[in-house]
Amino acid sequence: MTDGFGKFNDTKETTSEYDAHDIENNKVFAILSYIGILFIVGLIAAPKSKFARFHANQGIVLFIIEIALGIVSGIVSFIPVVAGIVSAVIGLVSLVYMVIGICNAASGKAKELPVIGSISILK
Repeated sequence: MTDGFGKFNDTKETTSEYDAHDIENNKVFAILSYIGILFIVGLIAAPKSKFARFHANQGIVLFIIEIALGIVSGIVSFIPVVAGIVSAVIGLVSLVYMVIGICNAASGKAKELPVIGSISILK
């Protein structure tokens, strides 16, 4: 099982492109980026931090996808059994992505989230 997750989480890492001082000073903002709308905090509090901006971008993408999946969940909510399963899967996947992002940020890594990490919204 670990090998499968290892492959899933084998994504592009660009940590070496970031200043160590920037990473240390903005880890908290990077971590907050993965908790719903709190990605805004880093954009406002550390607008010049490339590290915080990288994680804010990852957080925005995750947030948008969570909203889209929430809409899908709402649509299938008319089918009771399916709704419960879909909702549980969406919640679990969202939690896994949040944990991966938070772990990367807390470790000082600029590492893309699996599957969705290559999407860039912020320049």
